[in-house]
Amino acid sequence: MTTFRALGLLAVGAMALTLSNATAQSISLDEARAIAKDAYVWGFPLVDNYRIQYSYFVDKAGSEYKTPWNTIFNNARVYTPDDKAIQTPNSDTPYSYVGADLRAEPIVLTVPEVDKGRYYSLQFIDMYTFNFAYVGSRATGNEAGSFLLAGPNWKGEAPAGIKAVIRSETEFDFVLYRTQLFGPNDIDNVKKIQAGYKVEPLSTFLGQPAPSAPPAIDFMKPLSAADEKTSLEFFNELNFVLQFCPTHPSETELRARFARLGIEPSKTFDPRALSPELRKAVEAGMADAWAAADEYKRTEVDTGKRTSGDSFGTRAFLKNDYLTRMSAAQLGIYGNSKDEAIYPAYFVDADHKPMDGSNRYALRFAPDQLPPVNAFWSLTLYELPASLLSANPLDRYLINSPMLPNLKKDADGGVTLYVQHEPPGAGKEANWLPAPSGLFFLAMRLYWPKPEALDGTWKAPPLERAK
Repeated sequence: MTTFRALGLLAVGAMALTLSNATAQSISLDEARAIAKDAYVWGFPLVDNYRIQYSYFVDKAGSEYKTPWNTIFNNARVYTPDDKAIQTPNSDTPYSYVGADLRAEPIVLTVPEVDKGRYYSLQFIDMYTFNFAYVGSRATGNEAGSFLLAGPNWKGEAPAGIKAVIRSETEFDFVLYRTQLFGPNDIDNVKKIQAGYKVEPLSTFLGQPAPSAPPAIDFMKPLSAADEKTSLEFFNELNFVLQFCPTHPSETELRARFARLGIEPSKTFDPRALSPELRKAVEAGMADAWAAADEYKRTEVDTGKRTSGDSFGTRAFLKNDYLTRMSAAQLGIYGNSKDEAIYPAYFVDADHKPMDGSNRYALRFAPDQLPPVNAFWSLTLYELPASLLSANPLDRYLINSPMLPNLKKDADGGVTLYVQHEPPGAGKEANWLPAPSGLFFLAMRLYWPKPEALDGTWKAPPLERAK
């Protein structure tokens, strides 16, 4: 059990303190620390998600800005090291983005017919980072259609011309489109598909007058990704986000407990109003949250006990496992649910040691043991600690299945990939995934995985350090 001796607060550890800035309830230092830890673990995905959505849909002067709410932005290219808003981005599929503001009315998302054999998907992500719905090759097929996305306060039914109503429990959502790119010469085909993606308010779709506009929002400037880890303003930002997140019935007691520390929708959490003792207790709670996340990664993720398939999905799938949700957001926010994609990751090599560009590594797929997918697979490298794509002379950030015809085969028909900082030598460069000089990790992506990938029959091969 954590004591307050380490904080220099032993003499007041049982003292009841009053929160003057947010609540009239009295709270002890140990309770404040425990609530701060739990609220941070629960709230981190919401705050980090808001940071990204703010940069994409609010901050027009920012370098990452895409488009206003309820419109679509098509990114007719793949991600590079210059893209820094989202950690562990994929570089397989050009993205399209919709930031959905559902307060006034639903929006309608129309997709064109997509050529058979090309994977595409729309991933619907709420403010908690739950993946609550999909449209696309796996979920709905490659046929054209219109889908209605509605917020928690809309009580209507599907009008004519709508294939399905998709309901969200939060008032803002992120819809992330992925359109498969087969290679550099295929980009014009991707652009044609993206041009067929359409987003409009329900009133426009129906040819009816628009409802009254919702109140304007003075969007709070979010903390940086680094400051989210230590600044007590985290909880003030969380309170801002919570006004758009009606309390789920399963969390009524949890939200009431958080309110004891002044963590509740639209309220101001002012760290300056806290006593020095209480401030230290809350800071310690945040540190406890990160210690728990680090331990989770070390014991669950790095060992393979928990995979990406366990980490992303609906609220019902995750069963309110908040530490898993925090870890998923930290390591790869917006990861797909396992039926859509799984992500076997290499945070350590076959000897359980961190990967470092000063070493050379090989990843060998034996004959007939390539990742089993209905769509495609890839292996992407990310430099640490940023978890971003790593610049290199080849501008090659991944190796994927569309590249197989150009990869050199082993004598038995298998394929060996070389992961290292320096070129691997003559005859091997086609199979080279360049690494930085320092620490990195690898993420494999299996889009629309086959049953043998989901049930564990197929296993990702070990990443061996070259002798």
